[in-house]
Amino acid sequence: MALRMLGKAATALIAPALALGATVGLAAAPASAAVWSSCDQWGSTTLNGYTLYNDIWGSGAGTQCIWANSGTNWGVNANHPNTGGIKSYPNANKVINKSVSSLASLTSSYNVTVPSSGAYETAYDIWDTNHKYEIMLWVNKTGAVGPLGTSQGSVTLGGSTWTAYKGNNGSNDVFSFVRSSNSSSGSVNILPILKWIKDTKGWFGDVTIGDLQFGFEITSSAGGLNFTVNSESVSSS
Repeated sequence: MALRMLGKAATALIAPALALGATVGLAAAPASAAVWSSCDQWGSTTLNGYTLYNDIWGSGAGTQCIWANSGTNWGVNANHPNTGGIKSYPNANKVINKSVSSLASLTSSYNVTVPSSGAYETAYDIWDTNHKYEIMLWVNKTGAVGPLGTSQGSVTLGGSTWTAYKGNNGSNDVFSFVRSSNSSSGSVNILPILKWIKDTKGWFGDVTIGDLQFGFEITSSAGGLNFTVNSESVSSS
């Protein structure tokens, strides 16, 4: 939870992280929540090696409930007002704890079902263990959302073409990669992206990659929208 709050100036639509009080937790979790569900602001659990977070951290949020059948099959129903500023980042977190140079591979696959309305992106959020650097990989986006920083041009890495952005949110450097076309399923070879940042651009050294998160960064979802991770996998060696 605090991890998400550290990084969330990671888009241009930013709001301070404030306590949300009794307004959080009123929406109903779907009946498909076979294993676990929560409408708590900071609701979390660990399932088969992944830690799930409801993570409603932005000001002006509405209601949101998370459910999970496993650590890699989960979703949220979110009803956040049509206002600017990120409201939440429900996500599944996998701990890596390996330096970039010691990684032989770091890959992930995803399959999501997302709404056609609202304002959000589906994104990986990757952190070094010192929380000095944040790497975001946006695989799809809808509505008025955009990454922090300035464009560094187009680059083809890890099996996709991205527009790279470099910025700083006042707490840490943020490197965002926005996929050239929206994707609801696919795979990402993450290690070449980290090596491009480290070796080609020199934006960080041989940092240790700590948390690798995947989820939905939601700015607005008025009326209640469903976001579902049908499947996900993260593997490293």
